[in-house]
Amino acid sequence: MPTVISKVKKGMPVYDEETFGPVAALIEVNDEKEAIHVANDTGYGLGASIWTNNVKKAEQLSKHLQAGNVFINEMVKSDPRLPFGGMKKSGYGRELSHYGIKEFVNIQTVYVKKS
Repeated sequence: MPTVISKVKKGMPVYDEETFGPVAALIEVNDEKEAIHVANDTGYGLGASIWTNNVKKAEQLSKHLQAGNVFINEMVKSDPRLPFGGMKKSGYGRELSHYGIKEFVNIQTVYVKKS
């Protein structure tokens, strides 16, 4: 069942661990600075989304999020045209797009010293 959990605090499993499934954890904050701190207060960093009418402000805030993917007014999702991957314990490197395809090639360096 879809579940909304309110009054979530640090130390609760729903705050400290990744949740999978239809679960929304509501964490109240006082301002944008605290919101960024809470969003980054995790060992994971696959994706984040910002929901707002002020897209310009969201674009500025996105630069402070420690997440491999930030979606503004959209759910986090993969798209073959976009690089997709995380930070921290959510992995490194990217799949999809031209960045992802480079993960499957071997690049050879040949250096020749001219005399």
